[in-house]
Amino acid sequence: MKQWLTLGLLAPTLLFAQDIKLPTGFSISEIGKELGATRHITVSKQGHVYAKLSKLKEGNGIVMLKDKDKDGAYEDQNWFGNYTGTGIGIDGEYFYAASNKGVHRYALNAQGEIADVNTYETIVDGLPDHGRDNAKPFVFDKDKKHIYVTIGSWNDPCRVPGTGKGMSPCAILDSAGGIWQFDANKLNQKFQDGVRYATGLKNAVGIAWNTQTNSLFAMAHGRGQFHDFYPQYYTPQMSQELPAEAMYEFKKAGDDAGWPYIYYDQKQNKKIVAPEYGGDGKKTGGENALDPTVAFPAHMGPNDLLFYTGNQFPAKYKNGAFIAFHGQSSEFKKGYLVGFVPFKNGKPSGKWEIFADNFAGTDLVKPTGPIQHRPCGLAQGPDGSLYVSDDLGGSIYRITYKK
Repeated sequence: MKQWLTLGLLAPTLLFAQDIKLPTGFSISEIGKELGATRHITVSKQGHVYAKLSKLKEGNGIVMLKDKDKDGAYEDQNWFGNYTGTGIGIDGEYFYAASNKGVHRYALNAQGEIADVNTYETIVDGLPDHGRDNAKPFVFDKDKKHIYVTIGSWNDPCRVPGTGKGMSPCAILDSAGGIWQFDANKLNQKFQDGVRYATGLKNAVGIAWNTQTNSLFAMAHGRGQFHDFYPQYYTPQMSQELPAEAMYEFKKAGDDAGWPYIYYDQKQNKKIVAPEYGGDGKKTGGENALDPTVAFPAHMGPNDLLFYTGNQFPAKYKNGAFIAFHGQSSEFKKGYLVGFVPFKNGKPSGKWEIFADNFAGTDLVKPTGPIQHRPCGLAQGPDGSLYVSDDLGGSIYRITYKK
């Protein structure tokens, strides 16, 4: 039987103090390093930090960091779980973790720790996994009646193999390319027990429930390969700069973001018909598809979304959205950062901005070395601190604010 694997950890130190750029008053510390491919993270009411791994580390797929004496040093690393994945969360009496095919839950004890790491129950299993864009991030609604699980598409533009044409209709949408809703309190559900709540999303690794608006938000990964297949319409530069990575708000079942039939062109500020479906880079479409809540530069790879509800940070951050960007924009030579969108009354109230910059550890304009860290997961601590995971270097950071 698998037991806790406990390792010591040195006190945190400022990581790349000369490189990580934060707004005035903020500081960042590394609370864990060389942990493996740490994807999404969550923090218990007691301040324990859990991370899901996309690759097993010594046979384990989950790690918990614990600061036993509350001095800011996370002395213990506790490892368990023999499956890989991305989704993770704590809600009520349970700790939840996803594989690439389902979501499981572990009972918590009074100390906020998992009662038995060898025993879990299954909420849903048997979700499609075709090896590409197969992460299963999840989120609960405000009342914890439902759990929402992303099922990404393994076919970037829903193109018929060996052709330049799209499937018409796109058969993939029946089982992927969206977010499915399941009963949050029913065990042993299968894929067919779910409801396709949101559709038209090629892949949405970053999803969050906004308790202020009582609605589901998702960060969509945009498609690619415009110039590769359609050089008559798109230049190589256009392929690098299109389409937008976009934030969407889903208010009801059946809401559609438009993939694969359309994409959002942030330069024209229009929904454009995809070339697989008769588009030429100019033809507009998607009259029944949602407009993005916010559009971001192409290929930034938004991998997590968090609405900040804490009180530690300045008032401008309250109820705003933090986004972990896992990639970079070749147009702006920016990436591997945490962005922020201010919100007011449930809607964006200003332009998005860079909150934590330069996790890459190298100048993206003129790189002098390899990328060192890629922000992937976000979590809010009970004291209002912001935690950021890195699935390249295997680090977890804690960002705090002091006047």
